[in-house]
Amino acid sequence: MISLRVRIGILGLAMMASVASPVTASAAAAAPSPTVEEQRLDKAVPQEILRRSGFDAVAPGLARELGSAHSYAQARRIVVREGSALWRRAVDRVQGRGPAGGDLSRDDDRPLYWARLGLTREVRTWEPGFGLSEAQRSALIEQLERTFRGHSDVRYPHGKGLRRILVTGFDPFTLDRDIRISNPSGAAALALDGTVIRTAKGPARIETVVFPVRWHDFAQGTVERTLRRYLPRVDLFTTVSQGRVGRFDVERTNGAWRGGFPDNDNVSRTETVPVTDPASQPQWTTTTLPYRQIVAADTGRFPVYDHTEVTEIPAGGTTEVVRPDGPTPGSTARAGGGGNYLSNEIAYRATLLRDRLGLHDTLPGGHVHTPVLQFGAGNTDPATGTVTDPEFVRNRLDIVAQVRAILTVAADAAFGT
Repeated sequence: MISLRVRIGILGLAMMASVASPVTASAAAAAPSPTVEEQRLDKAVPQEILRRSGFDAVAPGLARELGSAHSYAQARRIVVREGSALWRRAVDRVQGRGPAGGDLSRDDDRPLYWARLGLTREVRTWEPGFGLSEAQRSALIEQLERTFRGHSDVRYPHGKGLRRILVTGFDPFTLDRDIRISNPSGAAALALDGTVIRTAKGPARIETVVFPVRWHDFAQGTVERTLRRYLPRVDLFTTVSQGRVGRFDVERTNGAWRGGFPDNDNVSRTETVPVTDPASQPQWTTTTLPYRQIVAADTGRFPVYDHTEVTEIPAGGTTEVVRPDGPTPGSTARAGGGGNYLSNEIAYRATLLRDRLGLHDTLPGGHVHTPVLQFGAGNTDPATGTVTDPEFVRNRLDIVAQVRAILTVAADAAFGT
């Protein structure tokens, strides 16, 4: 028979457990709603792109894997594995390795974009049986962002005489204007990752990463966090984004200003580019790419320009002025050569990081804007048009090939003969 003292002790433990249980449960944060960017996944065009590339099974696969996770540590291992696998699968598809998975052309960057959003939405809305805090959920999503964008996949083999080139691309954007849109900079990143070009000084290996079109991620330091470990080890870098119709631009000057254009979550920011140590922040940074040689070379069917125009508030002034030949001393930036959106900002952040690492005089680097990727003449209406057409594919292939040619010219000029 159990003594009265033991029975009282057991009852007390049971009461404590009943009180502690709700506290433990409350430590797990409720799953947040999908983001604006993720909500577009349910539209017809993203679903068609995923289905026609075979990437429609990616997010359901992650959901099944997460369903077997019994701890945060297990979940972290799963998202790292699945995120890395998605990046490699996308690179392999574009570069012709393995099955195409459908009839969508292999050069397409959009399957990766939409599949990535499927993965982050699965993690964001996941409600596991164990407690998952808000910080843990954010960490899982951050791990996905690092792995499925290639940020943790940069590999330069050791070898005498092997030069190293780093290239960055972007996600598609302006999706509410035309959800079919592709970004040739992202397509170039997939096509060039891990490839080798021949330069006057021998082989050069290209490694690539892709960045989101979101103000918040840039303010949180995703560019610096990713590039800081690589810039001291490379011989040349180029940030790349989609710019104007029918032309490439090598942007001479980058400005420290956000102009407020909405990002992929429909968030706007109008402010000085937020960086660490703002007291030493310059208003302008400049390219160290060999722009004269790039512009002079025959790299493809699109003309390439040395773009020098900026918008500034002159020293002592209050009104914005467009300067065709670059900024004047003491002026305040309102638009770099690449404008005042995230394409300008990645160029500004990357070149500022180059300078703060003491590499301005030794590391060629800057920004290249590609032409806008256009659909065929009969396929311009997003409401009635198809997700792809022969001219759209040709334009993207030509732009990617010209990015490769520009890199080759830049490497030849930078590395010498």
